[in-house]
Amino acid sequence: MNSATSPAGPQPDVQGAHLLGSVNLPNADAVFRTVAAHLGDRMRRLPDGEVGERFYWIQFQKSRFDTMAGLSRVPTEPFYIREIFDGRPFFIEDGVSADDLVFPDIGYADAALESYATFSRLRDEGAIPQGVRFQVSLPTPAAIAGSFFVAENRAAFEVAYERALFGELERILAGVPHADLAIQWDTALEFALLESANIRSAHAISPWFDDVLGGVTDRVARQAAAVPEDVEVGYHLCYGDVEESHFVQPTDAGHLADVIAGALEKSTRPITFFHLPVPIERDDAEFFAPLAGVSIPDDTELYLGLVHHEDGVEGAERRIAAAAAAVRRFGVATECGFGRGPSERTAGLLDLHAAVTSAW
Repeated sequence: MNSATSPAGPQPDVQGAHLLGSVNLPNADAVFRTVAAHLGDRMRRLPDGEVGERFYWIQFQKSRFDTMAGLSRVPTEPFYIREIFDGRPFFIEDGVSADDLVFPDIGYADAALESYATFSRLRDEGAIPQGVRFQVSLPTPAAIAGSFFVAENRAAFEVAYERALFGELERILAGVPHADLAIQWDTALEFALLESANIRSAHAISPWFDDVLGGVTDRVARQAAAVPEDVEVGYHLCYGDVEESHFVQPTDAGHLADVIAGALEKSTRPITFFHLPVPIERDDAEFFAPLAGVSIPDDTELYLGLVHHEDGVEGAERRIAAAAAAVRRFGVATECGFGRGPSERTAGLLDLHAAVTSAW
């Protein structure tokens, strides 16, 4: 940032950009080429844009569950968090144990292996810089259980789905060289559980485990442990993104800081990065203050989702300056992926990431 316009106070060390996963481009080839051309060496990891059936995050998983013996949908049609979790929820049929559920191919490994082949080819051609890792985003099992299942089945189904998802992860680990791979766990519904008392909706999702923060961080540690130490692992901490809106606005970064601190304490392996959202109106030091109490290791990257297309570089600079009072070293990102925004916005958002990281 130009010293003539720098605000008084601690000066941040802005260390590159991070993409959360979804990018509104037609296929992985277009995502890899476009992102690399616009951001180049400003990023350490490159996702495939969550193209195809992953376009609307976890919604495609419902089509897998519709094929499974032992699962049915309730005959009513409630909805949970606005339209993202609509449709009839599933239940485990009477007489069926969740332990006996047989999952089909749930799609994450196939998509990752297909996209990695494209990634590898483009890197060999020089379109992707050497040293950039291929990033695979996976949902947490709690997101699936909490979004799609009736309350009384969530605990049992979460365990069963974790087993299936970890199987997909094993296929990814077997098919992608570990030195090329980064796994990102998309941790969103967990914040709906942590904020359940503040969500003013009859359809808020209630926690199905005691000690919500402890349960969330136990899950984070278990997910990290499933990833070998020679593979990067990180967390996209999210307050939801339905029509570019959170399910509730965080009053500050307190819950986010608590999850980061608990994850770092409980993880048996290093965590490579954390990302957290920053609402557009929060350019005040109070929002970021809880992060000052978290001891983040030097080898763990922090990305703040403070890039917003509505106010560009100027708005990002205000939020960067406010964040610096609590944490000095961080990279930048949007609050969530931008695969469901208008496609004509994509190139401009990538350029905005580059401009923000160039300004400091």
